[in-house]
Amino acid sequence: MTLPYIDQLLAQLARGNPQLERSFGRHIHWGYWPDPAAARPDQAEDYGRAAERLSLELLDLAGIAPGMRVLDAGCGFGGTLACLDERVERLDMTGLNIDPRQLQRAARVARPRPGSTLRFVAADACTLPFADASFDRVLAVECIFHFPSRAAFLAEVRRVLRPGGALVISDFVPSPFFAPFGRLPKLRALRRINVLGECDTSCTAAGYRALAARAGLRVTTLRDITRHTLPTYAFLKHLAQQSGGSRLVRGFSAPLIGLLDFYGRSGLLKYSLLRFDRG
Repeated sequence: MTLPYIDQLLAQLARGNPQLERSFGRHIHWGYWPDPAAARPDQAEDYGRAAERLSLELLDLAGIAPGMRVLDAGCGFGGTLACLDERVERLDMTGLNIDPRQLQRAARVARPRPGSTLRFVAADACTLPFADASFDRVLAVECIFHFPSRAAFLAEVRRVLRPGGALVISDFVPSPFFAPFGRLPKLRALRRINVLGECDTSCTAAGYRALAARAGLRVTTLRDITRHTLPTYAFLKHLAQQSGGSRLVRGFSAPLIGLLDFYGRSGLLKYSLLRFDRG
C-alpha cells in the first residue's frame, strides 16, 4: 500500500525537521483538544500535546489494567504504546505494522519500563500472526481506513481476543448520505491533492454494528469527538503557509485541508472513538 504522507514524513524526520519532530515525531494521528477554543495552531508543541491527548482518550476507553496483554495494530511511530507504558505497569505489549520503517522508529520511541515487555511485529492487520485468545485489549488508532478489509480485521481481532476482551479504535465515520463518497481515491477531484493514500471512510455507525455482529463482537461505545479534533486543520493550514515548507507540508494543500475541515464541521464525516467487546 502506498501512503505518500508516511514516505514524506519519514524523510523529513530523517532530515531533522524540528517542527515535524515536535508535532508528528511521536504520534501520526489527529489531535484532541478538551477546549478547542484554546488551541494554538501556530505551535507545534501544542499539536504534539493534543496528539498525546487523543491517545489518552483511547486508552481511557480501553480500560487497560496492570498485567494485561495489549496489541496495537497499525502502531505507527509507537507513541500510543509509549503513552500506555508511562501510565500502566506490568504490561505485555505488542506493536504491529505492515511498514518496517515505522516499526524501526517505534522501537526508538517506545521503550518499556522494567516489569513490562514490548515487541514489534511486521505483519498485515487482517491476517494477525498470533494464536487464538492471545490478548486482553487490541487498539487501532486512526488506521483502520487503510486496512484492506474491516470485516477481516474484526474477525481476526475476535479470534485473538480473550473472552471479555475489547477492541478500541478511532475512525472517520460518515453520515449515511456521505458514505458512498467515502473512498478518497475514487474521487477524481481529490487525486491530485491527496497525500493520504488509499482511504476507505465509507463505514457508517450502522455498518460498524453489522460488521461487529458478524464477527462476534458488540459495539458498546461510539463517541463522536469531531469538535475536539477540528483544530488539527488549523494547525495543518499553518504548516502549509510557512515559507520553505517541506513537500509533506505542501502536500497537505489548502484544498485537501479545507475539504476535511468542511466534512467534519458539517457532520458528513465524524471523528469517532469506538469500543467493541467480546463476550
